[in-house]
This record gives sequence, C-alpha cells and structure tokens, in this order.
Amino acid sequence: MKKWLAASFVTIALAGIAFFWFLSKPQTVDAELLSGLDPDLANGELVFWAGGCASCHAAEGAEGADKLLLGGGHRLETPFGTFVTPNISPDAETGIGGWNRNEFLNAMVNGVSPGGKHYYPSFPYASYARMTPQDVLDLFAYIRTLPAVEQNNEDHELPLPFRWRRTLGIWKALFVSDQPMIAVDPDDAIIKRGQYLVEGLGHCGECHTPRNLLGGPEKGFWLAGGPAPEGDGKIPNITPHPDGIESWSEGDIVYYLESGFTPDYDSVGGSMVDVQHNMAKLSPIDLEAIAAYLKAVPAAKTP
Repeated sequence: MKKWLAASFVTIALAGIAFFWFLSKPQTVDAELLSGLDPDLANGELVFWAGGCASCHAAEGAEGADKLLLGGGHRLETPFGTFVTPNISPDAETGIGGWNRNEFLNAMVNGVSPGGKHYYPSFPYASYARMTPQDVLDLFAYIRTLPAVEQNNEDHELPLPFRWRRTLGIWKALFVSDQPMIAVDPDDAIIKRGQYLVEGLGHCGECHTPRNLLGGPEKGFWLAGGPAPEGDGKIPNITPHPDGIESWSEGDIVYYLESGFTPDYDSVGGSMVDVQHNMAKLSPIDLEAIAAYLKAVPAAKTP
C-alpha cells in the first residue's frame, strides 16, 4: 500500500511538472506574419516615438540626437527587484544588430528572446502584443538605421524566485493578450486609432493602471492611476472621472501632449516629461485620436 501511494505521488508530481513545463513554454509567432511586408521607415520613426523606445533605452537625460543612441542601462526599481534596460542599438555584438526581423517580432509581441527565453514584463510586451506586424517591421527597420552603440548589457538584480524565467510563461497566460482592454465603437475610426496608440504603442496602461500582487493589471481600474511602478510617488488617473481628467476637454489633452502644459497652466513632471516629448512628435490627428479615446474610456475612481 505504501509503495502504491509513493508511486502515485511521484506520478502526480511528474504529471504536474510536465503540465507546468507545457504551459510555461515560450510561445512564438509564425514568420509568415511578416511575409510580403515591406518596411516603411517614415512610419517606423513614428512608431519609435509613440512606443517610447528612447525613454528607456537612451542614456539618462539624453537630448537631441543622443536620444537615438540606444545603449540601455536604465535601472528600473520595482517591488520585484531592479531591472536594467538592454542595448537595442544595431550593434552586432552588444545590441540587436544580429537579430532578424522574425526574432524582433517575437520579442515585441511575445516577450521571447532569440534564444527562446522569456523576457521580463519590465519590457512592456503585454502592451506591444497589440501591435500590427507592419508596425513591428517598420520599427525594426528604423532602429537598424540608428547608430550602433557598443555597450554590454547588465544583469537584472532580482531575488531568487523571480530569477526563474520559466514561470513567466504562466504570467503571460494570465495577463498577456492581443485583445483590446475595453470595448469601443468599432465604427469610430478616430477612437479605434486612439485605442491602438494608448493600449498598444504608447503602453499607457503599464504605468497608469494599478497592478495586483502578481504584477498584472487591475482591469477594473484601467488607467485609474495608482502607485508608481518604481515605488516612488503616484501615477495620475487619466480616465474621465473626478479623480482624473473629467474636467479636461479633448482639446486640453491634445494641448498637454503637444506642449506639456495642463489646463491649469501646470507643467508636466517626472517620468511623464519624456513621454510628453515623445508624444509631441506625433501628428495632430494621432493626438486627437488619443484624446478621443481617453474621454471614451470608463470613468474609474483612483484605488
């Protein structure tokens, strides 16, 4: 009887490990998604700024042309440990110069490295998962035109449980999807464009939506603000709630993104400075689309 129980326990344990291994396996996309697509460098530059690439991968305080030097090295302090942003310049040895476009697509929308390992969600692939293959290809082509930066990547500084990247497969199954965060009028092209920019490229929810104990977004508080991911200060509510931007018009939002000034003549601060500088490079139509979407999201009280 004891031998039977022991054998049963081992069998169940092995089955559980196998099931976990299956569920947590890094998922990749079919290379056919990029088949027949030609890169558009002008759109790639727009995607670069909308996606905020320079904010994390250029040097701290970079200005002007230095924002195009993507050697990484930013330290992101979070409750899960310290993440260090990597070199994504076209350097063949220390950056992504040796990557092909399918490897870049898998990194962006699936958070999977060319070596088949999970990336940590400090890289906002949970938002980029909504990007179109064309935008990913255009971004890759644009980055390849930028200067190569020879700078080695630093290791993340994480406590032991979070060093097991395989567990991220379960996290992705719970929290990563290419589906919209909220339902909007499918016939309203302006709001749909704004949704794509906010939920996808701009990854606004990564900071403006509070997170649960597992680090996943609290969907019921979409864009309602909360503690800063780095643990210092608070991120504002950007829903049309009294706690947020209820009193702002769509024109106010556009002006803020263009100029950095609120309707009360206060100026943008903190990490939003870089975001505003990036957004100011978008077209007026795209800024209007962002504003229309933000006024259309459900109003939510700041938790």
